[in-house]
Amino acid sequence: MNIVFERLEEMEKRYQEINDLMMQPHIVSDNRQMAKLGKEQASLTQTVEVYTQYKEIMSQISDAKEMLQENDKEIREMAKAELESLELQKDEVLAKLEILLIEKDPNEECNAIVEIRGAAGGDEGNIFAGDLYRMYARYAESVGWKLELLEMQEAEAGGFSLVSFIVKGDRAYGRLQFESGSHRVQRVPKTESQGRIHTSTATVLVTPELEDIEIEINPNDLEIDTLRASGAGGQHVNKTDSAVRITHLPTGITVKCQDGRSQHDNRDKAMKLIKQRVHEVHMEKIEKEQGIERKNKIGTGDRSEKIRTYNYPQNRVSDHRIGLTLQQLDRIMEGKLQDVLDALESANQAAKIAGK
Repeated sequence: MNIVFERLEEMEKRYQEINDLMMQPHIVSDNRQMAKLGKEQASLTQTVEVYTQYKEIMSQISDAKEMLQENDKEIREMAKAELESLELQKDEVLAKLEILLIEKDPNEECNAIVEIRGAAGGDEGNIFAGDLYRMYARYAESVGWKLELLEMQEAEAGGFSLVSFIVKGDRAYGRLQFESGSHRVQRVPKTESQGRIHTSTATVLVTPELEDIEIEINPNDLEIDTLRASGAGGQHVNKTDSAVRITHLPTGITVKCQDGRSQHDNRDKAMKLIKQRVHEVHMEKIEKEQGIERKNKIGTGDRSEKIRTYNYPQNRVSDHRIGLTLQQLDRIMEGKLQDVLDALESANQAAKIAGK
C-alpha cells in the first residue's frame, strides 16, 4: 500500500508542477506545449481530486479518534457515529482510487479513426455498414463530438462498402476502442420476398489518431494518384480531380481521401493516415517479435472477432464478450449507445483489477 500512496504523492506533485508551468509566459505563448500540458493535466485531475478527498477524510478520522478520548459521554457517542460514517467513506474513496490507478492506455485521450466495411451478406452487409455509420454519427452528435469524413465508397444498393472518418472529442478513442470487430445483423432484407431472416456482417476498426508519429517513410515507397471524388462532397464531386489515393508499396496499405475541399487537403489527410497505418503495422511486428500479446482486456479488436449481434425481429442487441443483452435495438441504432459503452468500459476495468 505504501507504493500506492507514493505514486499518488508523485501524481499530486506533478499536477502542481503542471499548474505552475502553465502560468509561465514562455509556455503560455507556445500553443503546442500548452495543449500537451493541458492533456497531461486532464489525465491527472480526477485521481488528484479523489486523493485530496481521501486525505481530508483521513484528517477527519484522526479528529474523531481524538474526540473518543473526551470525558463527555455525549461527545464520545457523537464521535463514534461520525467515525463509522467516515470509515465507510474511506472505503468508497479507496475503491475509486483503485480503479483510477489502473494503468491506462496513453492513447485513450486521443481522437478516434473509425473504418467501417460491408462484409458478409453482399448488399445487406453494405446497407448494415451504413446503419452503423449513422449510429456512430448520432452518438457522436449527442455527446458533442465532431466527425470528419475521410473516405466514403457508396454501395449501389445503399450503405457503404467502405466509410472511414475521424471522431474528434473528449476521450473519443477511449470510449470507442471496444467497437473494433465484426458486427452481425439478423433481419429480413427489403429484397427478401419470402420474409426470411438473413444474417449479414460489417466490420469496424477503431484506432487512435496519433500525433507526432516518429516513423520515416521513403517517398519512393509511395504511389500517389489523383482522381475524381465520388459520393458525398457537394459541388466538387465529379468535377475536379480533388481526391487523393496513396499506396504504401512495401505493406500494400492504401488510403483514399476525398472529403477535403482541395487536393492539397486530401493529400495531407492521406499522408497522415498512411503514416499512422504503417506505424501500426510496424508496432504489431515489433510486439509479435517480442512475444507481447497485443489485445484489449475484453477482446482482440480484430476484424474477424464477432463481437455483437443486432437482431431486428426481437429488437435485441447482444454483446458476446461481456454477456450483455438489451431489448433496445431501436434506441441503440438511433445512437443511444451510452449503456453499451459504459458496460464495456466497466467490464474492462474489472478485468484489469482482477489481473486478467
